[in-house]
Amino acid sequence: MLRPYRVEDVSAVFAAVTESIDTVGRWLPWCHARYTEAESIAWIEKCHAMWQSGESYEFGMFDLAHEYVGGAGLHQLDRFHNMAALGYWVRQSRQNCGLATAAVRALVRFGFGTVGLTRIEIVAASENGASRRVAEKVGAQFECIARNRLVIHGVPVAAAVHSFVPSAGR
Repeated sequence: MLRPYRVEDVSAVFAAVTESIDTVGRWLPWCHARYTEAESIAWIEKCHAMWQSGESYEFGMFDLAHEYVGGAGLHQLDRFHNMAALGYWVRQSRQNCGLATAAVRALVRFGFGTVGLTRIEIVAASENGASRRVAEKVGAQFECIARNRLVIHGVPVAAAVHSFVPSAGR
């Protein structure tokens, strides 16, 4: 289940992030050893503001028991070109359970149906096999390896670019 973040999610987000430093932190620098609960509070507040402005649509990801298992969202919205980037992460203890795949499918439907986008991209570091496998499983079209497309921990890295467009039947 995906839903917008709530203030009461702070402790769950904090616990999931601190549990996931070894796997998620390798690719997403905000997930680091000194992560604080204040950063979870700031994230949730920022998500509310970005949702209101239409700048980003970030969701908490929850399992059927309503346990917080990660996050996913549409961000880097480009209204001129009517596109967005789709990102996701899953807490370490729940990785490889199909949660990211389900979240991506739901976000693609949301992006095309509710937001009205005409292109959604998944951009993952070329060495991030787990994120790339999610993109492949959900049928995103592989387009290229883009040089220096991401900066991770201050270092430019190549990234795999996958995309969805509505005409692909999604």
